[in-house]
Amino acid sequence: MLYYAIVFLVIALISAAFGFGGIASEATGIAKILFFLFLVLFVVSLLFGRRGTRANL
Repeated sequence: MLYYAIVFLVIALISAAFGFGGIASEATGIAKILFFLFLVLFVVSLLFGRRGTRANL
């Protein structure tokens, strides 16, 4: 998911450099949404991924 956020960010930067404002703003919005979704899922996986049995001590 982070890969797709970076891809949309690159698309936004390239389209902004060529003057395509509408495409750049849409790609930037998608990149922001995917990045924050990635952050939320990453934090959730950190919190719940460490739940295991304590028998392996």
